[in-house]
Amino acid sequence: MAEAILRMRQITKTFPGVKALQDVNLDVARGEVHAICGENGAGKSTLMKVLSGVYPHGSYEGDIEFDGSVVAFKDIRDSEKDGVVIIHQELALSPFLSVAENIFLGNERSTKGFIDWNETNLLAAKLLKRVGLTLNPVTRAGDIGVGKQQLVEIAKALSKNVKLLILDEPTAALNDEDSAHLLGLVRGLRDEGITCIIISHKLNEIRAIADSVTILRDGKTIETLSLHDGSVTEDRIIKGMVGRELQSRYPHRTPSIGAEVLRIEDWTVHHPQEHSRIVVDNAHLHVRAGEIVGIAGLMGAGRTELAMSIFGRSYGSRITGTLYKNGKVITPRTVSEAIRHGIAYATEDRKKYGLNLIDDIKRNVSGAALGKLSRRGWVDSGREAVVAGDYRKSMNIKAPSVTSITGKLSGGNQQKVVLSKWMFADPDVLILDEPTRGIDVGAKYEIYTIINQLAAQGKALIVISSELPELLGICDRIYTLAEGAITAEVSIHEATPELLMQHMTKEKD
Repeated sequence: MAEAILRMRQITKTFPGVKALQDVNLDVARGEVHAICGENGAGKSTLMKVLSGVYPHGSYEGDIEFDGSVVAFKDIRDSEKDGVVIIHQELALSPFLSVAENIFLGNERSTKGFIDWNETNLLAAKLLKRVGLTLNPVTRAGDIGVGKQQLVEIAKALSKNVKLLILDEPTAALNDEDSAHLLGLVRGLRDEGITCIIISHKLNEIRAIADSVTILRDGKTIETLSLHDGSVTEDRIIKGMVGRELQSRYPHRTPSIGAEVLRIEDWTVHHPQEHSRIVVDNAHLHVRAGEIVGIAGLMGAGRTELAMSIFGRSYGSRITGTLYKNGKVITPRTVSEAIRHGIAYATEDRKKYGLNLIDDIKRNVSGAALGKLSRRGWVDSGREAVVAGDYRKSMNIKAPSVTSITGKLSGGNQQKVVLSKWMFADPDVLILDEPTRGIDVGAKYEIYTIINQLAAQGKALIVISSELPELLGICDRIYTLAEGAITAEVSIHEATPELLMQHMTKEKD
């Protein structure tokens, strides 16, 4: 076995009211890709923040040995000096600076106190080439896609002579092509002798790229498994994560489908700035009470744009077509009007658009339907707390109380708060955009169970997902979208990944 570049011993980290890590041990071999798995809230990101100095020495118990020496990092700069670099799930690039400026931010190339822009851009170009990007280094970071931004973050790490690269959910927001490119780059870094730790909920990616995996559960180390011989299955990893075997990734459901609730006809949406560009082209779809309808499409197909345009025209310009609710034409032109018509939309970006992260659970749950809790303009805070408390229990939101700050919850628990908000609003139609993105398999099962419960209550549900197995596992029908046009409507009994992909890549007539 290769020598260990990292040893973490008896790491314990406590926050007010909760022990996030308890006596965690981790050994990482030099030059390997080591995955860390666990449910949301298991302590994965906390452990990596301890390692990288985000949580400084003295704020936790235990010892860290890196590259043969005991270390006591007091901040990120301290750990980076020793070659430990972390790339967080929320990328830290400044959108207003150039790619080159971002790469060397805090590590500027200067001569006599003045930045040497020629050297900065030249070195940035070399680093970009190393990660497979042909970008001009003076390109503004905000003008490139998320996949390329992720690669720029890796280029930034390489500029610091990295020995151990930590990637927290690196492919969570990427499409399949960008994910494959990034994972290929990680393999290349391993071949160069750079050790990588990767946190991911995508077990297929872990099995494809990692040499070993350490599983955390409830802030404790459960086990470390070698993935070299291919004998460790996804189900085996799941069993370690959740403490039990999941007999099925998707809970059983017997559909009870009623009358049509929502229909759109000849729905066309233009880009909000480029008014001549069509984003959604003459779309037709319908959904009935108690039905779960999926929308499948590749990145850029127009799935989110379609959903947001239906939800009070919150996206797009020059929108034409007809929207029917219970057989009657409606024209909600704002989000508030859409909510009044019984239409709700749970965004794919819960952190930016779905939640107020600096506020508590209570106010997030009540936010979309304050009228139900107010009288003469005053919110009944007591009733608000009771309602939020009921959802906290029924949705199994893991938090000390409803006054817990939402931004401090795990991704899965944040998603449950989003769903609680819309369940309290009691819509007839609920559009769920990537409802399980960035969520572990155990929490996914809970979300699927909630979706099934909503369908059983007679809600009409539209689910947008980049994961075809997810759509195949929970939906009754699936529409495919390509270049803004609906290319097929497929019954779940006929749907296969191959058939859906065929329609998702079909050129519109």
